[in-house]
Amino acid sequence: MAGFVRELERRGGPALRLEQRAAGGVGCVVWDAALVLAKFLETGACPLARRHVLELGAGTGAVGIMAATLGANVTVTDLEELQELLMVNIENNKHLVTGSVRAKVLKWGEDVTEFQPPPDYILMADCIYYEESLEPLLKTLKDLTGPDTCVLCCYEQRTMGKNPEIERKYFELLQLDFELEKIPLDKHDEEYRSEDIHIMNIHRKQTVGLLNRHSECCQESSELLFTWHSVSVPEVKV
Repeated sequence: MAGFVRELERRGGPALRLEQRAAGGVGCVVWDAALVLAKFLETGACPLARRHVLELGAGTGAVGIMAATLGANVTVTDLEELQELLMVNIENNKHLVTGSVRAKVLKWGEDVTEFQPPPDYILMADCIYYEESLEPLLKTLKDLTGPDTCVLCCYEQRTMGKNPEIERKYFELLQLDFELEKIPLDKHDEEYRSEDIHIMNIHRKQTVGLLNRHSECCQESSELLFTWHSVSVPEVKV
């Protein structure tokens, strides 16, 4: 199938070359949220070297492959129909990888035994899109995360159609089991940032009396969020 290449600049090294597809659905192109999250990883806010990283809804694999160039051991996951594109992009960028990267099928809501033990990081870019996928996605997050797993969720705030309601529902359900923090805009990459693209730092809620440290991810650069039933997430306007 015909494709076209998107180059993603890297600090002090050759750009990633990410093949996209002219047809095949939303997973076949590099979306802005993936660019923002990939470049945020390059800021060094999250220690990735030798860490176990899992990307959900990887699409082209842009975010996960960037993490692998920073020394992480990465599994990029998506549906069966996106595996060929993921493997093409892994092959095209393998000379830049200093950790490791592989592609595997993971359908949200289904068994995740083969992805255990819990990773150090879960990466998600623009996964809050279809209402019917929210509950399967949340189940997968709960099944995959351990007490020290850091979830980085980057999404573009959309105001058309049902998008605001989908976002609201997602964060309401998410906060039943997770604590949410927002990475301030001034901590994003200086060039790859936008006021309508948000990065959330998410952890499993801890039992009272057993509060241990979260993973080292982004702790100095995040803001604790208020719950949805009291106020909106800062800067999110719905």
